[in-house]
Amino acid sequence: MVGATRGFSRYASTPSSGAPLPTGGSGAPGSGAPTLLEVIRGLSGSSGETIERGKTIFFPGDPAERVYLLRRGAVRLSRVYESGEEITVALLRENSLFGVLSLLTGQRSDRFYHAIAFTRVEMVTAPATSVRRAIEQDASVGLLLLQGLSSRILQTETMIETLTHRDMSSRLVSFLLVLCRDFGVPSNEGITIDLRLSHQAIAEAIGSTRVTITRLLGDLRNEGLVQIDRKKITVFDPVALAKRFS
Repeated sequence: MVGATRGFSRYASTPSSGAPLPTGGSGAPGSGAPTLLEVIRGLSGSSGETIERGKTIFFPGDPAERVYLLRRGAVRLSRVYESGEEITVALLRENSLFGVLSLLTGQRSDRFYHAIAFTRVEMVTAPATSVRRAIEQDASVGLLLLQGLSSRILQTETMIETLTHRDMSSRLVSFLLVLCRDFGVPSNEGITIDLRLSHQAIAEAIGSTRVTITRLLGDLRNEGLVQIDRKKITVFDPVALAKRFS
C-alpha cells in the first residue's frame, strides 16, 4: 500500500479554552458569522500540522479521533479493495474538510478511506470530541460542517466516474481534466495545474505504473496537448483534450 508511513510535524498554534462558538453559518465576508477555519481553530485542542508528500494521515479502520481542515496542498482519499487495488475516490484541495463525516452520521464512514498527502500539506485539526461538543452547543456549527463537505461529495462523484474508464489513456485524460478544474491556474498558454506532480504520484492516483504514465504523458506532449515543466503540467486547451479522448 502506498504511503504507509505517518509523518506529522506541528507548527505554532494556540489551542483555545473551548469557549462557546459564535452563532452563524456560511462565514460570508461582512456577515459576522464564523468561517470554517475560525470554527476549527476555536475548538479546544486544535492545532496546526504539516505532512510531507506521500505520508499517511489516517488508515482505513483507524479511530475517528480528529477532524481536518486542509489549508495548503492536496490530500488523496482512496479505498483499498479485496483485490488489493487502491482506487482514488477524492482529491481534496485547499479549504476542504475531512474526517468529520463519522460525527454527522454516527458511523466511522471516513475511516473506510486511506488519507494520504498527495503533496506537502498544511492542515488545522481538532479533536473529534471537541467538534461533537460544539455541534451539541450550536446547531449552526453542524450546518457549517455540512457545507464544508459539499465540495468533497462532488469530488468523490467526479473521481469515481473518472476511474470507471477501462482505457488508461482515457483515465489519465479524465484525471488531468479534474486537476485543471480544481487546481488549474489560467495562463497565457492554457491551464497550469498548480501542483508539482511526479509521474509516480499520478500513477498511484489512477491505478497505473510510473512507466505507463511517463509514456502516455509523452504521447500527449508530442501531440501538442500538454507541456510539462519541472513537474508542473500545463494543458493548452482542456476542451480539445477532452474531445481528443471522448
